[in-house]
Amino acid sequence: MGTLQHIQHQIVGLNELIKANNDRIAGLEKATENTDDTGLKTLFAEYIDQSKANVNELKDYIHVLGGEPADGTTLAGKLSNTWTDVKSVFGTPDRHSVLAGVESGEDVIKAGYRKALDDKELIWEDDKVVALLTGQLDALKTAHDSVKALRDATVNS
Repeated sequence: MGTLQHIQHQIVGLNELIKANNDRIAGLEKATENTDDTGLKTLFAEYIDQSKANVNELKDYIHVLGGEPADGTTLAGKLSNTWTDVKSVFGTPDRHSVLAGVESGEDVIKAGYRKALDDKELIWEDDKVVALLTGQLDALKTAHDSVKALRDATVNS
């Protein structure tokens, strides 16, 4: 793969992560709408801000590469949020179901970052992109673990 193809591959891969973060933002906004728990609303707002910061960092790096950052979400994210809307029509979700939905979304975004970091062409000879993605993934793992612990605590209470 030539240098231009490599850069284009990086831009495409980073744009997929922008869309994944946008999916996360949309999912967290839905979860916020589906709960009256102020603690969860505060936590979800923090994670929305985290993903917005991730998007800004990814966009900045895409600009450095000479590319055009993506907007929007993925089809899978749209389908997931539609399913959340359908479920909420049939009743107000309880704390456990809201947290279970968010935890599922956290699993998806972590998997997207792992896939990107496993993509040797995306990270090839680019320590900056590796550091960027690793740092974002570490923060996402922490968020996931917090949501999972809260979800698990609802089962035991």
